[in-house]
Amino acid sequence: MENRQLGSSSLMVSPISFGGNIFGWTADEATSFRILDGFVDAGFNFIDTADVYSRWHDGNEGGESEVVIGNWLARRGKRDDLVIATKFGMEMGPGMVGLSPKYMVEAVEASLRRLKTNYIDLYQSHKDDPDTPVEATLEAYAKLIEQGKVREIGASNFSAERLKEALDLSKTGLPRYQSLQPLYSLVERDTFEGALEELCLEENIGVIGFYSLASGFLTGKYRSKDDLAGQIRAPRVEKYLNDKGFAIVAALDEVAEKHNAKPGQIALAWLMARPSVTAPIASATNMDQLAELVKAVDVTLDKADIDKIDAVSA
Repeated sequence: MENRQLGSSSLMVSPISFGGNIFGWTADEATSFRILDGFVDAGFNFIDTADVYSRWHDGNEGGESEVVIGNWLARRGKRDDLVIATKFGMEMGPGMVGLSPKYMVEAVEASLRRLKTNYIDLYQSHKDDPDTPVEATLEAYAKLIEQGKVREIGASNFSAERLKEALDLSKTGLPRYQSLQPLYSLVERDTFEGALEELCLEENIGVIGFYSLASGFLTGKYRSKDDLAGQIRAPRVEKYLNDKGFAIVAALDEVAEKHNAKPGQIALAWLMARPSVTAPIASATNMDQLAELVKAVDVTLDKADIDKIDAVSA
């Protein structure tokens, strides 16, 4: 397994990023520590989170995932061997939202404190903020980079037009978004493919898509509405239970059988084979799922495999 360069940045990242939205939500701290240890011990180095994870869960206020990762970092050490990515900009409370310079300063200090680190490898704008000039956001990032608090910056949930505006401004000497974190999986290709993907390829932007396994649907775990009973992700997964979704899973089943692999591994291998993708983001909530996840890098799809999957998912 070879690490990949994230855009034109100095960051070399593993071909899968671990999605930290589960920490403090569907995985308690002890389980999270085991999963993180297992992920890194398997040779991976890229962990993605956000300040807002997991504010949506009853009793949580946001920051729970960063706290878990920070406690793990403090226990494990070897901080410089890891690429820690986090995000800000989603609402964390009254007045705590957006990409303004003032709020960025508050948000980064809170994330650094929770993560128990003095720098963030990849600090990302979690969503676009039409109320803040792009130039002002990039100037604020420049100060954080100068202070050594942030190494590189990225964007998430941006349109092609707004990402291009930021990239054009960066040509004047401002920091450059080196990555894009879009919604991207075999059941949701249209959000990224097209203008956004073309821009990322043209500008050498590293793509680290989220919901790569469509909340578990692409692992083959949910094959009927009965499988959703009692599942925390049921509201999100239900929309995939249709003819197209089932056709995609059937194609993954066929290709998986050929490679002696699992459907989810094939879904990740398909993403990793895309020229635009640097590292899809995926999660595991137990050690069995993690063992399956990390082995996805061992699967190499041929043209026939990719054509079969494309035929049902495009």
